[in-house]
Amino acid sequence: MNQINMTAFGFFDHFAALITECPELTVGRILSQEKGFYRVISKSGEQLAETSGKFCYEARTVSDFPAVGDFVMLNDHESKGHAIIHHVLPRRSVFIRKAAGTVYKEQVVAANIDTAFLCMSLNNDFNLRRLERYLSICWESGAMPVVVLTKADLCGNIVERISAVEAVAMGTDILVTSSIEQDGYEQILHYIKEGQTVALIGSSGVGKSTLINCLIGENRINTNGLRNDDKGRHTTTKRELFLLPNGGLVIDTPGMRELGMWDIDEGFDKTFSDVGELSAKCRFKNCSHTSEPDCAVLAALESGVLSAERWQSYQKLKAENAYADDAQSYLAAKNQKFKNIAKINKSNRKK
Repeated sequence: MNQINMTAFGFFDHFAALITECPELTVGRILSQEKGFYRVISKSGEQLAETSGKFCYEARTVSDFPAVGDFVMLNDHESKGHAIIHHVLPRRSVFIRKAAGTVYKEQVVAANIDTAFLCMSLNNDFNLRRLERYLSICWESGAMPVVVLTKADLCGNIVERISAVEAVAMGTDILVTSSIEQDGYEQILHYIKEGQTVALIGSSGVGKSTLINCLIGENRINTNGLRNDDKGRHTTTKRELFLLPNGGLVIDTPGMRELGMWDIDEGFDKTFSDVGELSAKCRFKNCSHTSEPDCAVLAALESGVLSAERWQSYQKLKAENAYADDAQSYLAAKNQKFKNIAKINKSNRKK
């Protein structure tokens, strides 16, 4: 049987030293995850895998577990019909958000991605404040963001909306696509090189599945039409990695109704670099931007250089990120406490 060359799935030599430490294990990449099992591609082909008991015990947080796009070291000798994952190799980039719901827990959206296509439709899904969230998390992830504006054929004021996106997505490429112009997707292919991985990230129904079908060249993913409110229907239900005909790789992700902050200090600063530059011009270094004299932020708000909406978004995301940092520290201490208790109990049982 012909073995699969893992370089086709984005594996590069920078992992070579780590592999030699585990000669008995095989390199694999996570293609999808469902109900505790992982679909993995390795030199032997596709197979189902699960994490070892030791791996589960030593994992400190949810993000320590494998995610789509991760490279893992596994034993592909069958154990109850499945391969066993023993290690996750260090990630070159990782897109993490706060998991949906009230429980404060992180969720890895995709790992080892070179470029993240942040998709937003130009019709009723258009939301600049949400885009600021996506940009903050993406810059923090280590991947390069590219804004993809979809459904241009359903928008009557394209120039105005593109201008609004340019004002919040500084330093980021912006692409415009239409569901009725097939050649419009060709511009996206320029960002997907052989062996590189991209992820399509955005809300439900913005056209991510349609984009991927065009990139693949066939209808591999089901797509639905518009709802009565002119918004797309949710179609993708799981994260999945696909190999494209041009040798690139793309990760499809389910639409996200919530996009909570999770430790995005650098990404936040980069997204709001304009606010940071204004703050640096204030007379006082600890300016609160409320009533101090010679406050550059207040002056920008008064003149219209900085919009009230962007300033409010900045304040909201900054507060949310600060809360996330505090919650993360608390959870780490709590998890360590439980592990220490478990070690003590195990030691007492041996006596």
